[in-house]
Amino acid sequence: MNVQTPRASDVAPKTAKHTADATTVEEGLAIQEEQAKFDSKSATEVAMSNTLLTPRFYTTDFDELDAIDVSSVREDWDKLIDQMVSDPNKGHFRKTEDWDHVDWENMEPGLKKEFIDFLISSCTAEFSGCVLYKEMKRRGANKDITQLFQLMARDEARHAGFINDALREAGVAVNLGFLTQKKKYTYFRPKFIYYATYLSEKIGYARYITIFRHLEAHPEHRFHPIFKWFHEWCNDEFSHGEAFALLMKTDPKLTSGFNVYWIKFFLTAVYATMYVRDHQRPAFHEALGVDPDWYAHEVFTKTSKLSEQIFPITLDIEHPRWQPTLEKLQKANADLAKATEEGRFFAKLGAQARAAAAFISLITIPANKHQVPASTRLEPAY
Repeated sequence: MNVQTPRASDVAPKTAKHTADATTVEEGLAIQEEQAKFDSKSATEVAMSNTLLTPRFYTTDFDELDAIDVSSVREDWDKLIDQMVSDPNKGHFRKTEDWDHVDWENMEPGLKKEFIDFLISSCTAEFSGCVLYKEMKRRGANKDITQLFQLMARDEARHAGFINDALREAGVAVNLGFLTQKKKYTYFRPKFIYYATYLSEKIGYARYITIFRHLEAHPEHRFHPIFKWFHEWCNDEFSHGEAFALLMKTDPKLTSGFNVYWIKFFLTAVYATMYVRDHQRPAFHEALGVDPDWYAHEVFTKTSKLSEQIFPITLDIEHPRWQPTLEKLQKANADLAKATEEGRFFAKLGAQARAAAAFISLITIPANKHQVPASTRLEPAY
């Protein structure tokens, strides 16, 4: 009797567990580690880079975080935790019949390069949060704090896994386990973690919902299916921002006195970084049918309105110096990149000086002050 060896195409593939179904961060990371054997060196190298504009990995004083007492915000805290425990997005971040075919081979080269860069940057940023939150959960003993960070780490692991699924279609993906071990970590004091991460989550919400609503109105510009998932995605970002607002609410000193200057610094740095980074991707925004200046103003407006829940100031993005100075900063950054690539030392110094002057000009624009509301909690409204 002749026995034929079955072809690979005739063998039913094993049903692999997906990060979308992971109920803990540990489970999600284990799935990522199994997939890492297929990930590409080039994408991981991009994610490993450390510049002013690339997402970073952070560490902090975990004992100080563990000492937080949420009693003063208990009612709002328990409502938020109950919402996150209910896990409305379990199983959501996976490809379904709504996932359209993507013709990566014939995608315009400039757009392909910028979109892959966008996905790698987004994946790294999501995973950065996952790593930080997971470490707090691992080190802490405070049940309130460890439970929150476990839930946020779970969400971020799903987001990073989903982006990596999209990247694998393009023939690249980020080895997230390698990043955990090898990427440089930046130490921030807990209060700086609060400011930076709160803004990262809220501006992430503003970015995703602005793109989602724009593509709802103009579906002809939806050149990739991942944008269909932005609504639920941005609601995760919103919830995480709510958590950091409550953490800051537990200590009024964090949002008063000299710390208001730190808040202004982080607001300016986050807005400026977003503006410069987005202007590095002209083909990406053209394909979306979005003007980067319009998009930046929309996102800044939403983020400023949201941050009124906890910050006593917002940046005056309507000030006559604001937009022209952002443009100067962006031009200085482009000149810096070119001078660095060409090895022109004095041109590099000049561009750095212009960038520093532009940032100083931005941060010295007087801020708008307001009364922080008694209740911190918000619900997505955009």
